[in-house]
This record gives sequence, C-alpha cells and structure tokens, in this order.
Amino acid sequence: MNEDIQAITENVHAASKPLRRLTDEIGKVLVGQEYMVERLLVGLLADGHVLLEGVPGLAKTLAVKCLAASVHASFHRIQFTPDLLPADLIGTLIYNPRDGSFETKRGPIFAQFILADEINRAPAKVQSALLEAMQEKQVTLGEQSHPLPRPFLVLATQNPIEQQGTYPLPEAQVDRFMLKLRIGYPSRDEEREILRLHGGAEPPPIEPIISPEEILAAREIVNEVYVDEKIENYVLDIVFATREPDRFELDELKPLISYGASPRATLYLVKAARAWALLQGRAFVIPEDIRAIGHDVLRHRIIPSFEAEAEERSSDSIVDEILLGVEVP
Repeated sequence: MNEDIQAITENVHAASKPLRRLTDEIGKVLVGQEYMVERLLVGLLADGHVLLEGVPGLAKTLAVKCLAASVHASFHRIQFTPDLLPADLIGTLIYNPRDGSFETKRGPIFAQFILADEINRAPAKVQSALLEAMQEKQVTLGEQSHPLPRPFLVLATQNPIEQQGTYPLPEAQVDRFMLKLRIGYPSRDEEREILRLHGGAEPPPIEPIISPEEILAAREIVNEVYVDEKIENYVLDIVFATREPDRFELDELKPLISYGASPRATLYLVKAARAWALLQGRAFVIPEDIRAIGHDVLRHRIIPSFEAEAEERSSDSIVDEILLGVEVP
C-alpha cells in the first residue's frame, strides 16, 4: 500500500504543476476570489458542472472566461433570456429542398467550456435541453444523438437578489451541478488592487497554458487518489445525516429538512474531495478535504422546510450543524 501511495503521490505532484501555473495565469486578471478559482478547478478536475451565485459585479463571468482562456479549448458564452429557445442552445435540423434531406446545424452548446450566464432567466424547455447535455454529455437533434466534446463543462451564473423575469431551476437540474458556490465581496485591499488593475489600461491577456488532453490525464490521476474506508463511512454518515438527522443525535434538524441529499451527493462529495486533495498535493483524502468542500456539494441538495424558512435557517447553517455533529474519523 505504501508503494502504491508513493506512486500516486508522484503522479499527483506531476499533475499539480500545470494547475498551479493555471492559477497564476488566472491571477494576472482576477484579483482575490481564491475560493471561487479553487472550486472552479475542483469542478474541472472532478468532471463536475459548477453553479456560481452572487450579486452582479463580483467577477463570476470574468473568472469563467479567464479559466476558459487559460485552456487550449473551445469556449462559448450563452446569455440566457426569457425568449431563448432550445434550438438557440443545442441547434436544429434545416430542410434542404434540393434533395429533400435535413442538415444538422449545431448550436453553441457544442463547446468544451460553456458559460451559461444568468441561467435562471431561461424557461423550462431550454433547461430541459441543457439537462441532457449536462447529464449525458450528448445532444439529441431529431432522431440522432450527437456526443459533446471532451472535456465538457457547464459553468453557470445566477443572481440571487433580482427575481423579476427569472424561472426557478428544476431540482433535477440543480442536482446535476456538482458544486454550488456562494460568491462574496472582495476585501478592501483586494478591491484597491482591482481598481488599480482594471481602472486604467487593459489588463494583460490570458495565455492558454494547458491542453484538454492534460486535463483528461489529470482526471485519471484524481480517480487514483486513495479514499480509505473510514473516509467512505464519514461521507455516508454526512449524507445520511441530511436525511435522518435523529440517527446522529441531531434531532433539532429533523423538522428543518424537507428533503435530504441524494446518492449523487455521496458520489460528488468523494469526487470533489479527491480533486481537492490533488490540488493540495496529496495522494489520499483526509476528513479536512470533506469538510472543505462539503458546503459546496450539499448546500443545493438540502431542501429546507417551511419551519426552517420561518426561523431564517439556510441550508448552509444546516450543513454547519451536520459537519459539527457527525463524528470525524
């Protein structure tokens, strides 16, 4: 086992070098927001879509554009609006009157990085079309299914304060996002640096420094990161505590949770923790990795009850109590 861990450690160190350069490259334009950048890299390494929530002006779109620009990959930004149609997203079939055939016109979804800007402004039909792409990594046009390029990553943004002209995302779609990030304001010093960097001349351009093949190779190494049985049990305890809190002496949470996390949360929590461990330069997962990434994986999978809303208890506060109440191995 020690020899295996040593071999994986060497692979982890080799894979983490270009990722550190990736972070430095993004830092040329994006000031602060380490939390957001680190979680975007987790999503990239763990093959999981990311939903970014925050008020306007917090560099959510800029962060996604910088990440895409630093990778030798195709990138499309799609502005979601109430009049957007599924064909505007995935494409359509065009009739050719010369021979009576149909030609496939592919939409902007056929790219490796998709920025779904203000995703909650599009109606249900568009969300359904996006759902197949996110889950199956393919798009169906007519009777044919077309595979999407690899890697394929949806990075979506939404504004939590302006609800006019928005559509609540279906729970099935929200569950497809591996991570949901809550983006906060920068510090005073960071905002001063933002002012100096972006308040005058154009910031330096982002150079692509990593290839899609390197990303896919890094994902293979992420899958090799060792997860002990004790860590597996810890993850299972956390997820089951969202469904049956009374089994873990968290009786006060039972009336606050309408629905707990799905089995997809268990899978994503382990995948994200493996990616987080790799970013820390480790070949094995420790409980701190689970706790570091736990809120981002669970906050959108716990549905608070009406009683929780009456008490102004958020899903984040519920996750806090679960992580404090579940015994750490």
